Amino acid sequence: MVIGDEINRASPKTQSALLEAMEEHQVSVDGTTHALPSPFMVVATQNPIEMEGTYPLPEAQRDRFMLRIDMGYPATDAEVAMLDQHGSTSPLEAMRPVTDTATIGRLISAVRGIFVHPVVKRYLVALIDATRHNPDVRLGASPRATLQLLRAAKSRAALQGRHYVIPDDISDLALSALSHRVLLSPEAQLARKSVADVVTQAVSRVPIPERV
Repeated sequence: MVIGDEINRASPKTQSALLEAMEEHQVSVDGTTHALPSPFMVVATQNPIEMEGTYPLPEAQRDRFMLRIDMGYPATDAEVAMLDQHGSTSPLEAMRPVTDTATIGRLISAVRGIFVHPVVKRYLVALIDATRHNPDVRLGASPRATLQLLRAAKSRAALQGRHYVIPDDISDLALSALSHRVLLSPEAQLARKSVADVVTQAVSRVPIPERV
């Protein structure tokens, strides 16, 4: 697992190297290619406010991330606890392994086996397609977004103890899976519209399939 803190501060060359790892599951050093172990995962943070000294991630690299989650500010109790603990202890000293690669591999295989009814698949594709035909959108969600949203929906179903995906799994994860992939038109940006508006509109307009 690779953790990239404030990834938008990495240089374009570093971002390009990370893109190879995320897409090809390999890295190239001095002309030699090295395969990465499996499973391999990239988790990254970025500061959405600061602009100086940052290099915005290109669309191709953002598309490789399954989900984007806006963290916001910590809750009051959490921030008070931060004041009590900051500087007095090292959080790394208390860290302990919670799993291993073999277990993660079995979980990945289990999630792949989650059933998705063809009607639910069509609902997913219709939701993605709605982002592509919105006049406020310059670039809609890609086919990779379709695949990643389906994988996320399968994971949600497994976490809730189900062996099948329901439409709510898709609609509830749509914003996290699509918000970093959809690009607004210049007119929509001038009108102060947001990607969240577009995704929410797509979710509300695409009919939920009837129970089969």
